[in-house]
Amino acid sequence: MFRIGLIVNPFAGLGGSVALKGSDGMAAEALARGAEPRALQRTQLALAELVALKDQFFIYTVAGEMGESVCQALDLPYQTLYQPGRPSTAVDTHQAVQLLVREGVDLLLFAGGDGTARDICAEVPESLCVLGIPAGVKIHSGVYGVTPAGTGRLLARLVRGEPVSLIQADVMDIDEAAFREGRVRARRYGEMRVPGELEYIQAVKVAGKESAELVLTDIADEVIERMEDDCYYIMGSGTTVAAVMERLGLENTLLGVDLVHQGRLIASDLDARGLYEYIKDKKCKLVITLIGGQGHIFGRGNQQLSPQVIRAVGPDNIWLLATKSKINSLHGRPLRVDTNDPELDRQLCGLVRVITGYRDEVLVRVANPEYEAE
Repeated sequence: MFRIGLIVNPFAGLGGSVALKGSDGMAAEALARGAEPRALQRTQLALAELVALKDQFFIYTVAGEMGESVCQALDLPYQTLYQPGRPSTAVDTHQAVQLLVREGVDLLLFAGGDGTARDICAEVPESLCVLGIPAGVKIHSGVYGVTPAGTGRLLARLVRGEPVSLIQADVMDIDEAAFREGRVRARRYGEMRVPGELEYIQAVKVAGKESAELVLTDIADEVIERMEDDCYYIMGSGTTVAAVMERLGLENTLLGVDLVHQGRLIASDLDARGLYEYIKDKKCKLVITLIGGQGHIFGRGNQQLSPQVIRAVGPDNIWLLATKSKINSLHGRPLRVDTNDPELDRQLCGLVRVITGYRDEVLVRVANPEYEAE
């Protein structure tokens, strides 16, 4: 089940129609001038794209006009986690984000403008994917969809389990007081991870298709650039991981598990017990790929990666590598885990980031059918 966090800034966009050039701190004046709220309507346009998929997601949101009312209007499955003040303020947004992050949502959807994006950016962890519904007067930030409906369609792709690229997008805002005086002062406040269009980067395209050799080289370069000297790297089986080892100039056990530290091969073809003894008290990451056509990450040909080893590494320290061609060959089916430990399998289910090239990742869902039905 895809878990969506939803926050609506009900005052976003109020100042535009009454020539206030923004809504930050101006909501009361905008309403006094006859402005009509539009954030809820635009949120409804986005979420309408998900109505047919309502059995595949669940929304965690804020009471009243900060999210709940839209869910009620569209009869979407939801739960409120926070009761905002009357009227709601930026403080409510900050506190609501904190609760949604704690709830463990897969994606944070929000409606607003650049001021709202700044509030969100101040609270979300780097790992959380976000997506904005454009509803504000100022939309300089790159975290919003082109239109509300476009935002909804992109979100629908994620809900359906289609691979969607991840990009880092800037959060920008301007000084509204200066803007009202005719001066534009833009400032960058940070960046957030957002889903983007699934397209191949120029370096790995040949007649519109992936070149396997170039893609593997790009994936290897990305992995090597991320490696840190104080960390041990468990290198799993398969040709995608083998490409990383080749790029490092190291011997590789194609159907086994090796251990690398500071660019050197520490141990080769380890079994589960030996691997655990090596890494049990060390900072480490696991570099693995999925089985093409099947989508299994664990339990098919890599039993050396035992539940004990996986728990010692931790789910957040797993680097999953795959070409987009391999992901697309699953035709929308989710990835699978079969560690022989049902509780661990449950923990590993959910959205994962897959390294698909240099500075290129996609979001893919790990979802065992028996847990989806619970």
